[in-house]
Amino acid sequence: MNCALNSRDASLPDVHGGQILTIKMAIAISTFSLALTGCGTAATVLQSDEDAARSLRKQKTYCQTIPRIYSGLAYDFCYLNAPPEPGGYLASFVLLDLTLSGVLDTVCLPYTFYRQVTEGNLGIYGRAGRG
Repeated sequence: MNCALNSRDASLPDVHGGQILTIKMAIAISTFSLALTGCGTAATVLQSDEDAARSLRKQKTYCQTIPRIYSGLAYDFCYLNAPPEPGGYLASFVLLDLTLSGVLDTVCLPYTFYRQVTEGNLGIYGRAGRG
């Protein structure tokens, strides 16, 4: 008698009906999407200039403009260069986002370099100038 449990490709049935895999996948997707939506690179490269500037104005940053090259890192630093929030817990998420923004900014470097040359800096409180 050949028992399937002795085979290397045998798999035991999932006791929870596949719910563990589904919960793990939902947590992974939620974490990834939350990190991507909070990412400085996503805010400056994927969104319009007005949306990125509005977000920083709402935070009351002291930055006037940010360069388009490595704009995600500049966005995060401008976010940190603002009056502290009452809770103050978002600063720790921004510190975690610096690594992700640095990697994604490097990937987007040819595109952001082109936009920097053609459009100049991204203005936060007014019209951005070239340079």
